[in-house]
Amino acid sequence: MSKLVIYQVLPRLFGNMNATKKPNGTMLENGCGKFENFSTVALQSIRSLGITHIWYTGIIEHATRNDYTAYGIQKDHDVLVKGNAGSPYAIKDYYDVDPDLAVKVENRMDEFESLICRTHEAGMKVIIDFVPNHVSRQYHSDAKPKFVADLGEKDHQEWAFSPLNNFYYIPNKYFNPPFDIKGFTEFPAKATGNDRFTDSPTLNDWYETVKLNYGVNYNEGHQKQFSPIPDTWYKMLDILSFWASKGVDGFRCDMAEMVPVEFWNWAITAVKNNFPEIIFIAEIYQPAQYRDFLSNGKFDFLYDKVGMYEMLRNVTSKNFPVRDITNAWQSLGGIENQMLNFLENHDEQRIASGFFSGNGMYAQPAMIVAATLTKAPVMIYAGQELGEMGMDSEGFSGIDGRTSIFDYWSPDTLRAWCNNGKFDLEKLSEEQCALREFYAKLLNITVSEIAITNGLMYDLEFANFNNPKFNSHEQFAYFRKFNNELLLVVLNFHDQYLETEVRLPREAFQYLGINEGTQYSYRNLLNDNEEIRSVILSSNRVFQTEIPAWHGKIFKLIAQSE
Repeated sequence: MSKLVIYQVLPRLFGNMNATKKPNGTMLENGCGKFENFSTVALQSIRSLGITHIWYTGIIEHATRNDYTAYGIQKDHDVLVKGNAGSPYAIKDYYDVDPDLAVKVENRMDEFESLICRTHEAGMKVIIDFVPNHVSRQYHSDAKPKFVADLGEKDHQEWAFSPLNNFYYIPNKYFNPPFDIKGFTEFPAKATGNDRFTDSPTLNDWYETVKLNYGVNYNEGHQKQFSPIPDTWYKMLDILSFWASKGVDGFRCDMAEMVPVEFWNWAITAVKNNFPEIIFIAEIYQPAQYRDFLSNGKFDFLYDKVGMYEMLRNVTSKNFPVRDITNAWQSLGGIENQMLNFLENHDEQRIASGFFSGNGMYAQPAMIVAATLTKAPVMIYAGQELGEMGMDSEGFSGIDGRTSIFDYWSPDTLRAWCNNGKFDLEKLSEEQCALREFYAKLLNITVSEIAITNGLMYDLEFANFNNPKFNSHEQFAYFRKFNNELLLVVLNFHDQYLETEVRLPREAFQYLGINEGTQYSYRNLLNDNEEIRSVILSSNRVFQTEIPAWHGKIFKLIAQSE
């Protein structure tokens, strides 16, 4: 499998040229991006960054305060919707798309299928969310095939648990949270999405969602009743197959660890029997379960949030020494190529926010590590390449360094880049253009250099730990090599200009199969203006270079005898 470079984007925000930005504004007031905003020009601009896959976030229909009853869509109670737009993870109908994203609501599925086609024509693949653990509290499918029974339709609601049921119930109890639910009635109450088996979830719980039942009896020691196969398994497989048949190329599976790994083995195997090229990415935060979800769960890739993301964030924020990056990849013990690396997504604070680094430029060396240290896929979040700060107070979301997934909004950076559909650089600042150019260069190198996509890695940090000309608290260096293709990456996480010497140990030459004493010409792939130089690589010599603050260099070395 080739190296994946994923662009996550929330269509609700993308292409929205409405600059009103009223806190708690409605869709009419603040506007909303549409499927059609991903024009051929827009997709070509995204593709130019080196992107191979687009993760369209929030595609499947979810709870919202908008009224679409005129189109046969059931209205949601406002109290069960977070923000005016609603959470993309409070799924309301697994067989439909978000009507907010359609120009003509009645043609919403056709418009999404056209987007899939445009994305493929632009040379990229499509990833969407699959949200398996929970649904909106008022889940009801208006668009399901006629032969499909709705979730909960045949449940025995008098039973707290049964593998025949799709939901968990609190028998003889009304849904009774400790806040005003304004006349909404649910009887019997259902368990809440974050494993709260109570009739009274709090505002800090996922109160707007209900937990799906995969045959695990949580109230009796997590007993698993998987034979016969629980009804929910069949329903979820039908849903996955439905979207795969639409031409979707992959699923980012929300909170996959809250669903039994046995289900994933069964479902992913079945889907790949019919769609062998489709990929599955698991959102998972428990390292002790990583190997189980890869080997038994059959996932292609897992989030590396608690490992590499946390490490690179802390290194960039000066909380950890740079040399600790070595610990992050080594702790994975051979599965590092199956981890999805990122510095931003919809859950995390923006790099440029005051909660992270305060400037998107400061994360350049961290981003180089995320993209090139291993063969693993790498992801960026729309606006990251422009230094989006995420410091707006959108309404339901306050000033928290994140871009809201609950509100109708229009981030300034995305709006400037969109530029009324031109998707050019005209309205971007000089710094935004420079940052975008960095991402374009880096990500294109990531997918084009075979030493990165297929090669070995040799971490040079340990060899330079006692090197007086190499500060392992602020610097990082490593080789990537495939056959005769050789790259040397040297990074400066410091806020000052750096002159350094990198020691190249004999073990590196042996491991990578490099002949000592060979003369190489080399150039920095990230800067076309730097001159081509020459060097003799040997364990008896050092590699000398200089790097500006918060920058890195990817040197391509070519043996002069070649």
